[in-house]
Amino acid sequence: MFNSLVLFLGLGLPELLIILFIVLLIFGGPRLPKLGKAIGDTIKQIKGHAEEAEEKSKEEIAAEKKKKKKDKKKKNKSSDED
Repeated sequence: MFNSLVLFLGLGLPELLIILFIVLLIFGGPRLPKLGKAIGDTIKQIKGHAEEAEEKSKEEIAAEKKKKKKDKKKKNKSSDED
């Protein structure tokens, strides 16, 4: 996964090291663990919300399919009665 992300962004090892160095300069060494934890927590929350949205979407699609089947059966019954 990391390789695909790096390839997608067009970043190599030298670029990543430069970015890491800049982050270290901006935030300083002692604050990096806190920053890493905050980023990790944010990613976990985003993943959780994405999973919830995907599950809700699947439920809505299933409900829509069920409704269409029910409407189709109802329509077939009414056409058989005519």
